Amino acid sequence: MNPDAVVIGGGFYGASVAVYLRERRGLKNVVLLERADRLMQRSSYNNQARIHSGYHYLRSFTTAYRSRVNFPRFIAEFPQAVYDGFQQVYALARRNSKVTNQQMRRFCAEIGAPLLPAPKEYASLFDPRLIEAVYLTEETAFHAATLRALLIARLGKNNVAIRLGAEVNSVRCTGDGVVVEGQGFSYSVPMIFNCTYSRLQQTVGGVGPSKFSLKHEIAEMALVDPPPQLKNIGITVMDGAFFSCMPFPARGLHSLSHVRYTPHRSWQEDGARDPYEILANDDKESRADRMILDAARYVPLLRNCTPIDTLFEIKTVLLQNEADDGRPILFERHAPHGRVFSILGGKIDNIYDILERLDAEKLPEQVKS
Repeated sequence: MNPDAVVIGGGFYGASVAVYLRERRGLKNVVLLERADRLMQRSSYNNQARIHSGYHYLRSFTTAYRSRVNFPRFIAEFPQAVYDGFQQVYALARRNSKVTNQQMRRFCAEIGAPLLPAPKEYASLFDPRLIEAVYLTEETAFHAATLRALLIARLGKNNVAIRLGAEVNSVRCTGDGVVVEGQGFSYSVPMIFNCTYSRLQQTVGGVGPSKFSLKHEIAEMALVDPPPQLKNIGITVMDGAFFSCMPFPARGLHSLSHVRYTPHRSWQEDGARDPYEILANDDKESRADRMILDAARYVPLLRNCTPIDTLFEIKTVLLQNEADDGRPILFERHAPHGRVFSILGGKIDNIYDILERLDAEKLPEQVKS
């Protein structure tokens, strides 16, 4: 029997959408397809593991406000995966920052994000010649492996059929549905949900006239062992070409990213090249040493970080938000058939924006349980 819906992409978004279709839309039979050998092992794992609360997006009010709204929702839904055993500290650079101290305080007040002047024990970690202000903030991290286990359990509870190693070769719309085909499988369904992140265009390039305005980059996330004084602290220096070093719970290390050195190469989506193939063929030469060297100018203790590992992944963003660093969702229902949904979120809390959009949609030929 053919399913009522197919979700393509087994990351956090695809798994969450599959659960949503069963729990909140009452579809009887949902299939989740993932081309890798397990769920949530790409961008859902290879990232900062930051649960955003608004501070990171001082130049995009909408993104910051939505993060502030979604922050408590994520914590309430996935408390087992939340790691809050550290203090997140944000600092503002004296030079070359794109926002001022006054703007930062006013912005955080507008979105309702607590911002407290850091006491000496934190402020003294920074070089005052380069840092104008240091603040304690309300922000946490997530444990990617725990989050994966929670989603797999929810998929099982809802009897979502998971098919791993399922490479989708074609998606085409017919008069009364969508046909999804790959090696060893073929489904004819009323609707599909394209949650393939960097492969959005490759997956459904032939089903509609839209061309997603996406930018891809090969991003490096260094994993470091911080000095003892920084093990229970997360640090982000704002706002511009600066850095972040914060706990990465899945490995018991800290992630270190730098606006200048994390992006290795970038290109605009053209629908012809598979971003993951480009990543596989990249030389992946780490820049962790340069990240540490520059970060230590602002926080001298960071020179005592020990590089342990590096995560390389494709990062995909909407071209329209390059200037303000915003992270809105991409939610497209492909015309003229309305049976294919393409979904992209720039950070983990965007999932609630996606689900709210889905709540407003009337699904085609929905089958009630």
